[in-house]
Amino acid sequence: MPRPMWSGSISFGLVNIPVKLYNAVKKKSIHFNQLRKSDGCRIRLKKVCPSDGAEVPADNIVKGYEISPEQYVIVTSEELEAIQPQNARTIAIEDFVKLEQIDPLYYNSCYYLAPDKGAGKAYFLLLAAMQNTGKVAIARVVMRNKEYLTAIRPTGKALALSTMHFADEVIAATELEELPTEVAEPNKKELAMAEQLIESLATGFEPDKYHDQYYQQVMDMLEKKAEGQTVISQPEVKEGGKVIDLMAALEASISAIKGQNDSSKAKKQGIAEKASTTAKRKKASAQ
Repeated sequence: MPRPMWSGSISFGLVNIPVKLYNAVKKKSIHFNQLRKSDGCRIRLKKVCPSDGAEVPADNIVKGYEISPEQYVIVTSEELEAIQPQNARTIAIEDFVKLEQIDPLYYNSCYYLAPDKGAGKAYFLLLAAMQNTGKVAIARVVMRNKEYLTAIRPTGKALALSTMHFADEVIAATELEELPTEVAEPNKKELAMAEQLIESLATGFEPDKYHDQYYQQVMDMLEKKAEGQTVISQPEVKEGGKVIDLMAALEASISAIKGQNDSSKAKKQGIAEKASTTAKRKKASAQ
């Protein structure tokens, strides 16, 4: 059962809705510990002062901001808390915009918002109003001594909150030196083939279709090693060479996809025919 990681309220206009914030993502990652090679003893990292080599305990560590080389300003937790906004427990909505106006580059982490006790009516009123208007709320919130820009949007019967990067944190594509300054107009025939290739791969988005294959391979390898099995190296996949004839590559790609689709259809048809034959045999034997 998920537990709330933060509680506060959504504020827009004179409306105040108490809410709880929940993680919307359960990240899967594999963590490795560092061991001494000779005997497998686990290595533990210590915080050591480089000037005298002494280990520094946690109660003797403070925050410092470097203002010039080796010159720091010491900051306490109390000082940081003192300058927090008065509405530090409030998700303050500033604007409502259309979802398609937000570039995905701005999104960071995702959460769910759930109504706190007694806030159900106001919560679902906001949810329904946002669904009917097709708008997304842009809001600010302070969490863990950091201010976040957020986007709140309806998802099913709940509100989802995504933290966002501020504009000055996003690198513009124009800053990339590798992008060509002048690009020739694409060949019409090549463009048509590229569009055909895209259409041949077009489908509805089904999240369950995609899985972290590398994560599963690592877990399988670890299970085998834990059971004492020998892990065989996978054959190296040779990368394709540089594309010289773009048109030929497009045509070959479309033909390959068409062949896969035809094979898939034939397979499904064969399964259907086999099932139909089996059903007829069962019906005949029953008579």
